[in-house]
Amino acid sequence: MLGDSPMSVVLLATDMAASKDFYANKVGLKIANDGADAVSFKCGGESMLTISKSSTGTKDEQTQAAWRVKDIRAELAELRKRGVKIEDYDTPGLKTADGIADIGFAWMAWFIDPGKNCVGILQVK
Repeated sequence: MLGDSPMSVVLLATDMAASKDFYANKVGLKIANDGADAVSFKCGGESMLTISKSSTGTKDEQTQAAWRVKDIRAELAELRKRGVKIEDYDTPGLKTADGIADIGFAWMAWFIDPGKNCVGILQVK
């Protein structure tokens, strides 16, 4: 059944070279498959992140995907060290402190990739 199967996330990008560099060199993911129109990266377990070439990219500002981590502060420190900008929000219902929001059941942070995808990092409490 689908509930027992790994899932892959596909994000869109208009600039494949920039997205490949971002996820490989800034986020630190290992490339699993590399093609002209898509590049896939290994994540935890059997999960994968695929970046697919798009002529329009994404216009959605909502979170497209999120990693579940054990230590969000350590992950953010490593990402910042690699040059990833962690987003800060101060809106009704969502406020970050040092890039981290308390969303009730978890702490969450976000970054925007070169394809304008909003990607999250989540630590369950």
